[in-house]
Formats: sequence, structure tokens, C-alpha cells
Amino acid sequence: MSLFLTSRRLRGGLTGVAVAAMVLTTAACGGTTRGEDEGSGSGGGGSAGASADPDAEIPADLAVAFLPKQLNNPYFDVAATGSERAVGEIEGEFSQVGPSEASASSQVSYINTLTQQGADVILTSANDPNAICSALDQARSGGASVVTFDSDTDPECRDLFINQATADGIAQTQIDLMAEQIGGTGQVAILSATANATNQNTWIELMTEYAASEYPDMEIVTTVYGDDEDEKSFQETQGLLQTYPDLKGIISPTTVGISAAARYLSGSEYKGRVALTGLGTPNQMREFVQDGTVTAFALWNPEDLGYLAAFAGAALAAGQITGEEGETFEAGDLGEYEVGADGVVVLGEPTVFNAENIDDFDF
Repeated sequence: MSLFLTSRRLRGGLTGVAVAAMVLTTAACGGTTRGEDEGSGSGGGGSAGASADPDAEIPADLAVAFLPKQLNNPYFDVAATGSERAVGEIEGEFSQVGPSEASASSQVSYINTLTQQGADVILTSANDPNAICSALDQARSGGASVVTFDSDTDPECRDLFINQATADGIAQTQIDLMAEQIGGTGQVAILSATANATNQNTWIELMTEYAASEYPDMEIVTTVYGDDEDEKSFQETQGLLQTYPDLKGIISPTTVGISAAARYLSGSEYKGRVALTGLGTPNQMREFVQDGTVTAFALWNPEDLGYLAAFAGAALAAGQITGEEGETFEAGDLGEYEVGADGVVVLGEPTVFNAENIDDFDF
């Protein structure tokens, strides 16, 4: 699957950043909006103490910028496809920019450029909860609506967070899948993305608590970080198996990590002996399910996540919502969504993929 994005012209008269064609090859991820009592006069999208008007029209040629954790990442490529489709439906202008590496501060310069260019909506998955806050505050001061998705910032730095599923649901699903595969007992390691990733750290904390409560004979021995890089994740998998010869399973809550770990296991003596689960896309994991390396894993539809984020940003920019709890907005084909506590909108529950259903999905 290939994703082709062209450069667009953003508001403010400056030319948008050209985005090269990208091919699907490799990472998977809540918050509050600033309200009247928090003095959010610098917020973007009209959310600063303004009243929502559900009947307001979305502005013509709305400039929506998509800023993932990193470019050329298959998970975010799929999410970008959804955002671009949503922006097309509202007849807006879509652009994608981003760093090549998922480091804590790598997104800052892109946010600053988008602010200078006058982006109306910025959709971003944060590499760090705090590193991009100052830049996002400036963007909001300039009139941009900021929607985080997949991985949140500090809630004070954005207007809405689009959560792929509840953090508890994601954590518990992965632990339950691992427990089922290893009989609820044995050593398990976690292969994460970056050490500062908001979503990863939240899930890992919840997974650890849930495992201790529900599966006391399952021991989570360590967490290692592949930095959402394929080769480093591959090497970390190898290191785990050398360091823990009695390891029964690996959980990788990131699509880059789980595919790299599966690739290592599939060609090693550990295939069929060490269980692997986590978060992955069906297309990248299909061969490993079919060859018996992986029994089951989970994810949501990242295209729907990007699609919902774009509609949420458009609703904010139009003033249909302000980010207050209880507000509702229409998200195209996905229907109506409600803003929850702390400015969080939840896409839905994670889906479990296995040999029986994996061929029913194409993303």
C-alpha cells in the first residue's frame, strides 16, 4: 500500500511544505482542553471561553496539517490516509510534515513552521508529553486548533485528544492475550517505543498493575526500548532472549516493535517457544500469524483514528465545539462523537487479530 501526499498551500500566503511519496513499511499510541477558568485566552480554534455553535459551518479551504511522530512509519501513513480523506470531504487543504526520527523535541521546528504558515488545524501524535508544549501554545495563540491523537501532550497544550481506545482497555487486552498464550505463568518482557512516549508509558504502567492483580504468576521482568526503529527493535528482541533464557513471552505495544520482534522470532530457535503479542497492523503481521510465529495481537483502525482527528479539528476550527465535556460533533462516516472528561474523545475498543479474521482486514 502506498500513500502519496502532495504539498498544499496553507493560509497566510506562505507555501506549505512539500511531502514526498511514502511507502507503507513500519509504530503504534488522554488530556484536557483549556477552559474559561484556566485563562485559555491564547487557545486556538475559538475554544478560549467561547460558546459552541453546533450549526456553525466549517470554513472554506480549512488548512489542516498532519504531524506524526515520524514520517515513513506505516502506522502513521495509514492514519494520514484517514485524515486526508476527511479533509477532502470537508473540502479543506491537507498537508503532512514531520521528522524522520521519533525523538522528544524533533517535532518542535515543524510546529513553529506551521504556525508561521497560518495552519488552521494541527493534528499531532506527541513524541513527548511536554517537549512540544511551548510550540503548540504559540500555534494556538496564532489561531490554530490543536488536536493530539494516538499519543497525548500535557492536556494544557492542546484542545482535544483523540484516544484510540481507553488506556485500560488497551493494557488489559495485551496482558490477557499474553496470559492466554503462556498459561498465565512465566517471565514476560516489554519491547516499547521511545522512553518518553506518553501512550507507551501509560499502557506499560497499567499492564504491570493489571498483570500483578490478575496474573500473579506472570512476571514482567523488564522493559526495553526500540525507539520505533526497526533494526534497534530487532536487536533489542535478540538481547532480551539472550539475557532471559527462561523468557516465555514478549509484549510490544508498538507496531514497529512487534513486527521487528516477529521477524527475529520467525527465523530463530525461539519460534513457537516464545509468545509474542502487542499492537500491530494486519498487513505487517499477516505473514507471522500465518507461519505460526504470532497467535494473536490487537489494534484499532489507524485510518479511522486519523479520520476522526481531522473531523474533530474541523469542528473546533468552525466553533461547533470548544472541547468541553458533553459536546458532540459529527465525524463523517463514523457518525457522532462526544467529548469526554479532560477533552478526550475515544475512537472505540481495540480489535484482536488472529488466524481466523486477519484476512478480513487490509491496513
